[in-house]
Amino acid sequence: MDGDALVGFVMAFFDVPFTENSHHDRPRDGLWRLDITEAHQGKGYGRFAVEAVGDEIRRRGGTRVTVTWQQGEGGPEDFYREPGFEPTGGTSDDEPAGEMGLPPSPRPRRYPLLARRERPCRGAMAAT
Repeated sequence: MDGDALVGFVMAFFDVPFTENSHHDRPRDGLWRLDITEAHQGKGYGRFAVEAVGDEIRRRGGTRVTVTWQQGEGGPEDFYREPGFEPTGGTSDDEPAGEMGLPPSPRPRRYPLLARRERPCRGAMAAT
């Protein structure tokens, strides 16, 4: 939310095996879904969401972020490749997977929604 405007939606996963029924797959952390409304794209909300999820993964002891994306014209591959996600060669539900290592956090940040679920969403996606 930015004021009263809904700008997007993000869903993350933590410590989840990426391939169902595989005992050899390491648990992963990452972005499950990210959707920023068309009117709010290009304004930093998506980047903010990716960074917030990365910070939460780092807080939980993780060192990598995993993401999948739909391929095709207008798809988000360039958005994910720009900050450093690299294709792994794997897929999930026929979507290519990418991973990015998490650099050490330059400074502690607070994300009220991640720390306290009971707080209202209003203003949670404001730019940092």
